[in-house]
Amino acid sequence: MTTAPADSSTAIAPAYGDKVIAVETAGSEPIPDAERHGTPLQLLWTWASPNIEFATVYIGVISVLFFGLSFWQATAALLLGTALGSLTQGILSLDGPRFGVPQMAIGRFAFGYRGNLLPSGVNALVAGVGWFAVNSVSAAFALNTLTDLRPLPSLLIVVAAEIVIGFIGHNFVHAFEKYAFPALAVIFLLAGVWTFKEANLGGSSGAGGGIGGFLLAFSTAWGYAAGWNPGASDYSRYLPRTANRLKTIVYPAVGLFVSIAIVAVIGAASATIVAPEGATPTAAFTGHLPGWLSNLVLLAIILGAISANALNVYSSAMSITSLGLKLPPWLGRSAIVVLAGVAGTAAAWASLSDAGHAYEAFLLVIAYWVGPWLGVVLVERWLQARTPVDELAARLNDRAFSNWPGIASLLIGIAVSVPLFSNQEKYVGWVPEKWASFGDITCLVGFVVSAGLYWVLRKSDRAVQPTVQPTSA
Repeated sequence: MTTAPADSSTAIAPAYGDKVIAVETAGSEPIPDAERHGTPLQLLWTWASPNIEFATVYIGVISVLFFGLSFWQATAALLLGTALGSLTQGILSLDGPRFGVPQMAIGRFAFGYRGNLLPSGVNALVAGVGWFAVNSVSAAFALNTLTDLRPLPSLLIVVAAEIVIGFIGHNFVHAFEKYAFPALAVIFLLAGVWTFKEANLGGSSGAGGGIGGFLLAFSTAWGYAAGWNPGASDYSRYLPRTANRLKTIVYPAVGLFVSIAIVAVIGAASATIVAPEGATPTAAFTGHLPGWLSNLVLLAIILGAISANALNVYSSAMSITSLGLKLPPWLGRSAIVVLAGVAGTAAAWASLSDAGHAYEAFLLVIAYWVGPWLGVVLVERWLQARTPVDELAARLNDRAFSNWPGIASLLIGIAVSVPLFSNQEKYVGWVPEKWASFGDITCLVGFVVSAGLYWVLRKSDRAVQPTVQPTSA
């Protein structure tokens, strides 16, 4: 009897590989080399398709209608915020081929094994409940407008499709996004052309948004784009270790930026057109379009929401597996997708009656935690630049590894930024209450405070060292 050498894993036949119609069984454990497949190009449409949808349109709409900006002011804020969130999406995507684990599992470097429970748990709720609800509601309204089917049955039809895609798993998600992309792109571009023909781009909402409105729109766009950052490596972790690094950065960043930028700007233009009285958000967006195009856009809104929520419910499950809890065998990734989908459906049902205001508040709130989280994670990536990959990989599953500066910096960043700078309908922080021109810069303040504090604490805390040392130099 002979045994295979330790480095021969690439010769082992993959059990999952590139099969599309096969239920993925992997959780947060590293993907073996034998299972690695695909190219960075697939990240282009995987991050483009989920953002060619009504939720992205609404970022532009609220920038004009709620934040009081002109079309051109809104466009500048939307492009700037989206660019920053897209850049970090590309950077974090590098962690997938490097470690083969979900993004929130990589957070153990910055927060420690147990400290990572908090951000992983938050992301599971934000993606699987919050975002799932937001996108499902827009799709339900579109289906309701298209077919006159009541909102609740419309919602149930949409969420069933979303859960099925996430249940099957990684390869099927990528394939769905690939084939959804051309249809979504063509329809929304057609709608954009028609919208710009009717729009009053030189007009203003009359609310006088000023600097405060600009910062609100910027934060909203940044929060929307960066809201995908906690799931970046979830969809790149099957890539081979040898995947081109530049392409692994560029394709997801470009896919995210171009899709959000174009669709959000179309939304801003549509907000300058008078909507029919009492129209639902989706009907207001399509009200000026000819019948045939209006129906196509409604179908695209449904398809886009399904594209987005397939990722949201999948990443929610990845975040839960990244908690490192000892779950029963039956509660694997696919079962968690179903449970997260059910919770998200309940939240969507509850928000059907006031979707507009619920969405505005949600967009700002998600940036409140993503900013500090991202600040800590990016500083940790910079500090570990010269640490051997083998050493880092061993640390991922070391339950004894702790990093108190990370979780402390995250919490302090939130504790400082939210009470001082939050500008919500139900709570206004001290700074915007005194100086309304500050708008809402909570996410930026949280990012800067957490990143700066973490750098200081991490450099000064000599006790924070790897618990697993390399066996040889």
